Amino acid sequence: MRASLRFIFLSRRPQRLRAGWRILLQTAFDLGTYVCLHFVFFRNISSSSQQAFVFNQLILLASTTLSIFVARRSLDRRSFDSLGLHINTWMLWDLVFGFGLAGLLIVGIYGFELQAGWLTFKGYTWQHIPLDTILSETFAGFLVLGICPSWQEELTHRGYWLQNIKEGLNLALGIALTSIFFAVSHLRNPHATTLSTLIIFIAGLWLVYAWLSTRQLWLPLGLHAGWNFFEGIVFGFPVSGYQSFHLIEQTVSGPTWITGGAFGPEAGLVGLVAIALGVLCVFAWSRWRTYWDQQTQISSP
Repeated sequence: MRASLRFIFLSRRPQRLRAGWRILLQTAFDLGTYVCLHFVFFRNISSSSQQAFVFNQLILLASTTLSIFVARRSLDRRSFDSLGLHINTWMLWDLVFGFGLAGLLIVGIYGFELQAGWLTFKGYTWQHIPLDTILSETFAGFLVLGICPSWQEELTHRGYWLQNIKEGLNLALGIALTSIFFAVSHLRNPHATTLSTLIIFIAGLWLVYAWLSTRQLWLPLGLHAGWNFFEGIVFGFPVSGYQSFHLIEQTVSGPTWITGGAFGPEAGLVGLVAIALGVLCVFAWSRWRTYWDQQTQISSP
């Protein structure tokens, strides 16, 4: 009986809880931390206010980071940065490349829909809103739509969950399961459809590829944050069903299966094409990284 229980709960080498139990405990700790922080900070805040939305994103960020940090150190018995958070020469370059690439892909979507007659440009926000408001709203949007969700989702899906499933079972199953979880987590968003869920699943595979090609989370973090920021804050598209403050005012009226409609480009064919182009660009970037590292090693004394 004892041997059976040890087999169910513990792995042999190294001797620790099996991956599934570690993920379950991390998730429970994450939810518990979120509930506690929510209770402390939301007692005097209206749930419908913008302040509540910002605080909620920050609380999600804190609970996810804390739970994964503790689980990685205590349950996995490994360092937090071993998830792919090493601070090295490529960290900044991966972040900048990912963020910039996502911006270029959104520019392409905007330009295509404009030329196709499916998007109507209506003006710029700064034509009727004070500059200080624009700056504060843009920064807040960068934080709550760019940094917070990308860090939370990448650290969870491409970080802790994927890498533990990979070690406990295998890489293919880890990729499939975490990409499915990533897609399903967006099902409750406004205007979600079967097509949007499928394309977000494919986007999850793209982000996995960005991690695999660098073995770091910085590139998928840059891609994810850049996509959300340029899509919502700059060009005024919905971000997975949610509207936000934006610098460019426009309306989309084309076929929903192409443009994504009220959910955003990631629910339409334009998003799928952008992801395909993004995969090619990540491939080229990973080849360049490898070439540069080889040249650096050759030139080193």
